[in-house]
Amino acid sequence: MKALIDLQKKLFPDLLEVMQRRYKIMHYIQLMGPIGRRGLADNIEMPERLVRSEIDFLNKYSFIDITAKGMHLTKSGKTVLEQLSEFINEVSGFSVLEQHIKDKLLLDHVIVIPGNSDEQDWVKQEMGKACVQFLQSILKSNQTIAVTGGTSMASVAEMMTPSIGAKNCMFVPARGGLGERVENQANTICAEMAKKAHGEYRLLYVPDPLSEESYQSIIGEPSVKEILELIRDAEVVIHGIGDALAMAERRKASDLVLNKLRTGNAVSEAFGYYFNNAGEVVHKVRTVGIQLEDLFQSNCVIAIAGGKSKAKAISSYFKQGKSNVLITDEGAAKEFLRELSL
Repeated sequence: MKALIDLQKKLFPDLLEVMQRRYKIMHYIQLMGPIGRRGLADNIEMPERLVRSEIDFLNKYSFIDITAKGMHLTKSGKTVLEQLSEFINEVSGFSVLEQHIKDKLLLDHVIVIPGNSDEQDWVKQEMGKACVQFLQSILKSNQTIAVTGGTSMASVAEMMTPSIGAKNCMFVPARGGLGERVENQANTICAEMAKKAHGEYRLLYVPDPLSEESYQSIIGEPSVKEILELIRDAEVVIHGIGDALAMAERRKASDLVLNKLRTGNAVSEAFGYYFNNAGEVVHKVRTVGIQLEDLFQSNCVIAIAGGKSKAKAISSYFKQGKSNVLITDEGAAKEFLRELSL
């Protein structure tokens, strides 16, 4: 495909530009539809006159429908968009970007989504969709999937759909709750993913973090032991990567802990572990659920994190080498590679 794209760039540069423009318009209509012409032009930062011309073309060939509520993709429009996605990915250079990150972090798979989720909310939804598609490509019947909490994970749950080739899968929370907004807690995300995937789920009703005394007491409970065995034996783990100080503040960490993180230059957090730029553990909170060493038992560990602001956190976490798949966005990917080159 690369040879064909290189040839097209030389012989038909205008054609490629038009294809990319129409793909961008259709992609945004799919995400935000029904949407009006002016709203579309403002959001994709394209002159309204040009958008009007492209909309007329797409409507003429029945790729979109225009109603009083706004524009939305037709069935044939969705089919074309899906068929074009791989080609546009190659043209835009995302496959090269993915390969560079894959080589730098020594990962099995990397998926980069266009955009920057720090600035565009829909990018996080697209990362969630990409995670679901990848999950369905590897998932087998009767497997257990452990999931953490957070906004990136909530986007995965939002985009979850049933998997034709994987029946009777079990979804479990990878750890206890954070005491944050209920829609971002691991239990909520786990239950929503299971329902949308037509699978089963088990919940873990314990606070996070815990004192040492509380931790030892809780893990001795038979019901907790049972769910912990399921969690630690999960074939697939899906998790987010947090900014260290932001996560500590969400957990209402003490001034002593916050100072420890600052002096230790902590930049990332995952599974209750806080890492510095070198990937060293600066601090760890007591949590009931998956521990870092448990990840080696899983066949596939998927990290999902995006936004330019997450580049350092992604770099920091992956120096531990515990996850083998990264789903991120263009903002984080380019900033990560830029910092490596400095």
